[in-house]
Amino acid sequence: MRAENLLHGATAVLVRDSAGRIYVHRRTETKDIYPGAFDCWAGGVLAAGEAPDSGAIRELAEELGIRGAGLRPLFTTRWRDANVQAIYHAFEVTWDGPITHQADEVAWGAWWTVSELTEHLRSGDLPFVPDGRHLLAVAGIVSGALPDEPTVH
Repeated sequence: MRAENLLHGATAVLVRDSAGRIYVHRRTETKDIYPGAFDCWAGGVLAAGEAPDSGAIRELAEELGIRGAGLRPLFTTRWRDANVQAIYHAFEVTWDGPITHQADEVAWGAWWTVSELTEHLRSGDLPFVPDGRHLLAVAGIVSGALPDEPTVH
C-alpha cells in the first residue's frame, strides 16, 4: 500500500489537555514516511474492516499510551502527496494523564499552545508532516495560509 501509494483509510487523533494545549511529537528517524518530522496527530492506517473509531482508539493507545479517553469525531477528509494517499477520519480527545511514547514511533513530545504550534508552522523552523498541516487547516485550528513545507522523506 505505501510502496505504491495506494488510497487507504487512516485515523488521526488530536490530543488536547484541559487547558487547550495540543500534544506535539516528533517521529523517530526510522519511520517509513516523514521520518524525524513533527506531528500533532496520533493515528495510522486502518486494518481491513476496522471501524475508524476502533482504529483511532488502537493507534492512540499504541503511539501515546492513552487509554480510556472519549473520542470526539471532527471530520473526514482526503489527503494525497507523493508519500501518502488516504481518507483520514479525524478525532479529538482531552487528556490530562500520562503520555507513554511507543519507542519505535515517537522520539519526543510536549504540550504546545495553539499559538506556539502556529508560530512553528509559520516560521518553518521545524519539519512538520504535510498531512498533519492539512488536517490542522481543515480543523480550523491554524488559520490563514502557511508557507509550503520543505520536502520531508
